[in-house]
Amino acid sequence: MPLRRITTLALALSATAATLTALPGAAAARTPQTLRWKPCAEEQRQPAETPKDGQDAKGGEGAEVPELPPLECATLDVPLDYADPGGRQIEIAVSRLASEKPERRRGVLLTNPGGPGIGGLGYPAILAASGLPQKVRDAYDLIGFDPRGVGRSTPVSCGLTQEQQDRGNFPTWAHTPGDVVREAEGAREIVERCAASPSAPLLPHIGTADVARDMDRIRAALGEERVSYLGASYGTQLGTAYASLFPGRGDRIVLDSNLGPGGYDHRAMRLFARGLEDRFPDFAAYVAAHPEYGLGTTPRQVRATYQELARRLEREPVQGWDGTAFRGVTFDRLYVDANMPELAKIWQALDTGGPVPEQPPFPGVEPFMSARFAVICGDSPWPRTIREYQRDVRADSRRYPLLGGSTANIGPCAYWPRSWVKEPVRVDDQGPSNVLLVQNERDPGTPLAGAKALRRAFGDRAVLVTADQGGHGVYPFGVNGCANDAVTTYLTTGERPARDLACAAEPAE
Repeated sequence: MPLRRITTLALALSATAATLTALPGAAAARTPQTLRWKPCAEEQRQPAETPKDGQDAKGGEGAEVPELPPLECATLDVPLDYADPGGRQIEIAVSRLASEKPERRRGVLLTNPGGPGIGGLGYPAILAASGLPQKVRDAYDLIGFDPRGVGRSTPVSCGLTQEQQDRGNFPTWAHTPGDVVREAEGAREIVERCAASPSAPLLPHIGTADVARDMDRIRAALGEERVSYLGASYGTQLGTAYASLFPGRGDRIVLDSNLGPGGYDHRAMRLFARGLEDRFPDFAAYVAAHPEYGLGTTPRQVRATYQELARRLEREPVQGWDGTAFRGVTFDRLYVDANMPELAKIWQALDTGGPVPEQPPFPGVEPFMSARFAVICGDSPWPRTIREYQRDVRADSRRYPLLGGSTANIGPCAYWPRSWVKEPVRVDDQGPSNVLLVQNERDPGTPLAGAKALRRAFGDRAVLVTADQGGHGVYPFGVNGCANDAVTTYLTTGERPARDLACAAEPAE
């Protein structure tokens, strides 16, 4: 059965973090550890999700997958619990793509591709192979890392069953209050499994604020007074947390495809439905312009086809695809424009009963989901009563009819142990004016509404650059030269736009 998941590099997915106050003595190690670099093993330099066969890292069909440059790797010991810095230590895996022009190097650029639950060890190589301008590569050592709980860093696992893994990230669509009650049973079982797992002692310490403190340990181990940062999707939550907890240690902060100031919280989960509403017209226009798919000749007809197919698949799944899987793959494939032909073919096959195009497996589903739950459920309090989710489902089914009855439904965070939940990091305008937000106008995973809310929270600390284009991710993967140039200019010269900038649409090359 296809996974019901948010499967983008940055995760469908995927933003603010744990404790409000930097813990005394927790910000820096007593004696900064020195990173001992050595060539990464082949499996270390691979990203959590590599481009599919026949696509480049920008998603273009028919292009060759670019060769990834070699990276250096090291490990860093950090406290599991920053309230007890002398207690148990865990490992953080770190990578480096060093500048080849020492005379032009100005520092380090810490990077994160998103998530949560996705590693970033191979991300510097992906950036370099996917169009990161050479002058940015010359100016910085690119630094990647697997966040705690993920990949080559000390990992977590709830030991989820195959059935629980197949449930994926989106709950089923709740048509009635009873559907919410039934979904709650499965959500509670996932939490019970996490609490009984060998990873249970680690799960309360995998949150975003803990990762932000790890980022500051990486800075210290690199011997840098300040660090620049480029983070996408959930990586914007990490960057927001770092800029809030350590305002004096950030240099040039670029946040791409932004979650709101609350991060990947309950509101962000519901906002996925807003994101699909923002993005769907792009796909509807594409399908309407290609009548050979037989899915409608006007955007209105394409939207009606979506609703009819979802209802039909709920009544009678086709080749393992039910309504939730259909809605999930639609959301997922609209992260990249180049996926629209594939998505149209999936719709066509489900509509006509033809063979559905084979979907490549998502590697490491269980540890990905385990780490994801630990982060989003522990970063901030979620509603605890079934009645609240029933109310939200009613509202969002009307407000966002493409996805709202799913993303408003109940999930494991409703039952996450209270002692494992932290207070979110407070985001405000206190600190240096060194944040550049960059955002597509029609992003399904991190809608523009979240970026605008984050811009308001940062106040004069931030400038927002928007691009009139759809999809998830702007820099350096997008085609909008205005937005890309704004980021490159900031990273290389320190100059941001004087005020918020709206970049007009540009044709794809």
